[in-house]
Amino acid sequence: MLETHTIFEQEADGNKKPSAYHVTDIKEAVRDKNRVNIYINDKFFCSLDISQVIDLHIKIGRELEKDELDQLKRASDFGKFYARALEYSLTRPHSSKEIRDYLKRKTLDRKIRVKDRKTGKYKTKEKKGYDASLIELVFNRLEERGYINDYRFAELWVENRNVSKGTSMKKIRIELQQKGISSAVIDDVLGNSERDDIDELRKVIVHKAKKYPDEQKLIQYLLRQGFNYSDISEELSSIESSSV
Repeated sequence: MLETHTIFEQEADGNKKPSAYHVTDIKEAVRDKNRVNIYINDKFFCSLDISQVIDLHIKIGRELEKDELDQLKRASDFGKFYARALEYSLTRPHSSKEIRDYLKRKTLDRKIRVKDRKTGKYKTKEKKGYDASLIELVFNRLEERGYINDYRFAELWVENRNVSKGTSMKKIRIELQQKGISSAVIDDVLGNSERDDIDELRKVIVHKAKKYPDEQKLIQYLLRQGFNYSDISEELSSIESSSV
């Protein structure tokens, strides 16, 4: 998703091409204090996060070649794309599949409503998506910094999924498969879990008994939740015996 780079618009309009490109100013961005606006030949060119400015050795007075300007544009887009992806990653744990799906969505163009500063009226405009070639770069950066870990994600999912209400191991397995977790990881995590289908079954029965007073309907519900029929039958018989 490229910003408006006025220096290139001038060239496209047939105006005289600048003989040289100089960094003429660096100003703190208004909306994000961790980013700065870069001005080339006294015109806004792009924004970079502070670490990028240091890594790319950007400073006022530096002369840049045309290919270096292209690098700045790409670095700017990468920085913004990574920031959005990091925010998404920190909302809650996500699987690698969820992260990839999110990154792909952010490369799609979409229509947004914006308020015209002059008229105060809202209008619809198209917002360009990020460059799809940046997906792997952003994904790899998140993974390198520990924000993507399918094994840890699966552990947390098993630990926290309907702990008080109960969930069958079969249902948890299906949920993890839908999240894109590999069978090897699922087998290992479930094998190390202290959760037990009988205990989970008892939780569900307690939670759903009033909603399904008819035993046959309760049994059908429990089967749909992934519990074994013999376990269901034995547990319900045990409850009936203890209530007599």
